[in-house]
Amino acid sequence: MRVLLIEDDAVLGEAVRDYVAGLGHAVDWMQTLDDGRGAAGAVGYDLILLDLRLPDGSGLSLLTELRRAGAVTPVIILTAHDQISDRIEGLNSGADDYLVKPFNLGELGARMLAVARRYAGAAAAVLEAGPLTIQLADRRVLRAGEPVDLSSREWAVLARLAARPEAIVSKNQIEEALYAFGSEIESNTVEVYVSRLRKKLGKDCVETLRGIGYRLGR
Repeated sequence: MRVLLIEDDAVLGEAVRDYVAGLGHAVDWMQTLDDGRGAAGAVGYDLILLDLRLPDGSGLSLLTELRRAGAVTPVIILTAHDQISDRIEGLNSGADDYLVKPFNLGELGARMLAVARRYAGAAAAVLEAGPLTIQLADRRVLRAGEPVDLSSREWAVLARLAARPEAIVSKNQIEEALYAFGSEIESNTVEVYVSRLRKKLGKDCVETLRGIGYRLGR
């Protein structure tokens, strides 16, 4: 996924960024409300991790703006507020989930996947595609019952396709799942990783629709 993290605490922000990136997601980390607003308006994110107390305002104001503008990007609130009233306000403002600091990073990862699956319309954590078994929650793929080792970026491409198995995913959407701000993007990067997946998982694992995009092989 392409994830926007808006968190002003340097220690926590670095820990969350590194953990989420280690799961194979691309992460853009912003430390102010204004920078977060700019990033949210410039990129089609799959998920936003939003702190409430920011140096230049409340994260709830950004959440409210996004929902009023019709944005459906899932949002998980990360905050030190532990009052029930604060949680209710956040959820009523359009948040999809809520984690109170300090929280376990493993729980954050699980909640991210659960929210993403709900938005993708794929409630099941396991997907069968021909000889492949794709375990989204565990980030594992089996071919004819045998585990296959994938790099983090190979998995990112496969997971992007598996999130909407019947849909066509554009090259640009896959690039957004692979890279964060400041990362170098080469013109043939998507083709390279699709080729690697076909070598590891079978030539029919990814279908190419020329000029349109890619789809998980049927």
